[in-house]
Amino acid sequence: MSPSTQAAEAAILAACIELKLPTVREQAGAFAERARTQRISHQGFLAELLEAEVEDRAARRRTRRISEARFPRYKTLAGFDLAANEALEAAQIADLASTGWISRGTPVVLLGDSGTGKTHLLIGTGVAAAESGMRVRYTTMASLANELAEAADDRCLSRVIGRYARLDLLLVDELGYVHLDPRGAELIFQVITERDERASVAVATNLAFSEWAGMFTDTRLCAAIVDRLTFNALIIETGTRSWRLHRAVERKKGGATTS
Repeated sequence: MSPSTQAAEAAILAACIELKLPTVREQAGAFAERARTQRISHQGFLAELLEAEVEDRAARRRTRRISEARFPRYKTLAGFDLAANEALEAAQIADLASTGWISRGTPVVLLGDSGTGKTHLLIGTGVAAAESGMRVRYTTMASLANELAEAADDRCLSRVIGRYARLDLLLVDELGYVHLDPRGAELIFQVITERDERASVAVATNLAFSEWAGMFTDTRLCAAIVDRLTFNALIIETGTRSWRLHRAVERKKGGATTS
């Protein structure tokens, strides 16, 4: 390797470190060699190298967004079994997969009994948004209330609420599974109000809207939360037939047949 080549490589390395271009740093030599052997123009070499950096950066961002969302498990909308839930249609899954409603700040309510796929749809929706580069966070209603209460006790509530306000999509699962005391409901209301008509909240619940009042002590606060979560919302009913129970029964039948 000539001194001039060594100097060029050292300069490329220093520039990549300064500009934070890890893919260019790692692949510049291989791309340069291919450009020489295939007689690719300088512009072509530079374009391919920068395209590789952009693609790798997008992949790293998707991975980071998925990690930051704190999903309990990885689920996709494509992996949802429509045949197992006759209450849902492919068009509804397509609606969730699109990101236009998130950009418009539209709320989403997934409403149905346990075992009908609400959590799968909620996570799948969040994964689709995160993989498109959006900032997403998954939590349960109980976890969110506890986190906010701890933040209030530690005198950092405004910072935590601000962090939730900056998300593109907030996913709240298990709404209705636990009773919220007045303090918890008030703290949840602050987060929802901060995002109202500006940033999307998607919730999954096993309670009909008429039953939400039983989750809150303050009926006026309940009405305000329902109003903010349902105004112009995309409401998807997942039905009452538990596919988990159905599959368990089918497996049992299969075992009985083969035994």
